[in-house]
Amino acid sequence: MTKRFPPLTLSLSLLGAALLSACSMAPTYQRPEAPVAAAFPVDTAGAASRNTNNGGTGGTGGTRATPADAKPAVDTGWRDYFSEPRLQQLIGAALENNRDLRTAALRIEEARAQYDIQSADRLPNLNGSFAGSKGKTPAFLTSSGNSAISKRYDVGLSVSSFELDFFGRVKSLNDAALAAYLATDEARQAAQIALVAQVAQAYYTERAYAEQYALAQQTYEARARTYKLTQQRAEVGASSRLDLRSNETLMETARAAALTLARQRAQAQNALTLLVGQAPTAPSSGAMPSDAQLDALSAVPEGLPSDLLTRRPDIRAAEQRLKSANANIGAARAAFFPRISLTAAVGSSSPSLGGLFDSGSGSWSFAPQLVLPIFDAGRNRANLTITEVRKNLAIADYEKTIQTAFREVADALAARDYLGDQVNAQRAVQEAQEDRLKLLQLRFDNGVASSLDVLDAQRELFSAQQTLVQARLLRTTSAIDLYRSLGGGLK
Repeated sequence: MTKRFPPLTLSLSLLGAALLSACSMAPTYQRPEAPVAAAFPVDTAGAASRNTNNGGTGGTGGTRATPADAKPAVDTGWRDYFSEPRLQQLIGAALENNRDLRTAALRIEEARAQYDIQSADRLPNLNGSFAGSKGKTPAFLTSSGNSAISKRYDVGLSVSSFELDFFGRVKSLNDAALAAYLATDEARQAAQIALVAQVAQAYYTERAYAEQYALAQQTYEARARTYKLTQQRAEVGASSRLDLRSNETLMETARAAALTLARQRAQAQNALTLLVGQAPTAPSSGAMPSDAQLDALSAVPEGLPSDLLTRRPDIRAAEQRLKSANANIGAARAAFFPRISLTAAVGSSSPSLGGLFDSGSGSWSFAPQLVLPIFDAGRNRANLTITEVRKNLAIADYEKTIQTAFREVADALAARDYLGDQVNAQRAVQEAQEDRLKLLQLRFDNGVASSLDVLDAQRELFSAQQTLVQARLLRTTSAIDLYRSLGGGLK
């Protein structure tokens, strides 16, 4: 005798089979080859040139030597990398209040909710229901010739239009939503690293402007005193009008430079306030890093380009977007196959409320449905083409992200190779200009040199001082760029 399964038992069996047998028709994911060289470039010609210019002993660049105990950027938290307390306070405030980072965090919540919605389709929705109806039938429609009033009450549980995912369409959509969520989380981490670097760069930019402004203000005050003395000498005929105007030109040039730097410093403070997300609780203080501090900031091992695939969250985010596009292909492929859905209900029905749970009042319904695509005017084929094109776009985006990361690291390494020597050279220029000014001033006091020679030396010294500050700022920002581009700054 053949054993017959009740409809509810049969439906539960089909549910279990669908949940266990669902497989994805997405292509097997393979990470694309990184379209970059196996190692970062090293300018050996430039290193040789620097060593030649330094007598064969100078220059820290070229070899890219780092201390043996130096930790990779990804293992160095920003509090360890940026040791200045004021800067640490600003970065901490930015991580709490920056609106761009807050938006990135909200995007994660949005993506997580989208994933939860999509993953809910993999399980049946169970609904409880209670319904009652009452109606009157006219006498001429009844067999007895008398009007009739009918009542019915129903209570039960139902599963509505649950798709049996035999071909993995729902699973593929779920995988795509999961990858999109993970990509959003990686994007938030990338935004956090970028924010840490931006705050540090804005802070040191403001500090550089403050240092340049102080130099310009000191120069202006010194030139103002010299101009006043020259004016007094000119009044008694001891100095010419040419000397007076030359000193006035230098004085006003210094004043214009000081005003320009004051404006730039104020704008840098505004940029820092925007990044932090609130007005600073205290005025900026501190100074540019010393050479020893810059050496420590730059001493970050670069590793290999392949390390960037796991270190940088923007690359990981691009790969998750690629995985999402790959999963969507599985959903598009499954659309060519039959779609099986199930609607089932079990409960109790009675003409009266009191009889709903009486013996013999049980009711059930079972309505499986199979939909087989026959003609859709090429819709499914077009959807599959779209998903394949989007995957190719995701591959291109992933490869471009890797290439961009490679270039950022290579640029930062090149800056590390050269900027230390550039700062040393510019410091030598400043020291030479200081000594030149002293010698010319001595010659002028002895009546050997003209005042124009002294004024020219003062102008050259001021320019050398400003350029040295700019070179040190450039080295500072390049060290921060190297730290960021190698994936540091999360902790």
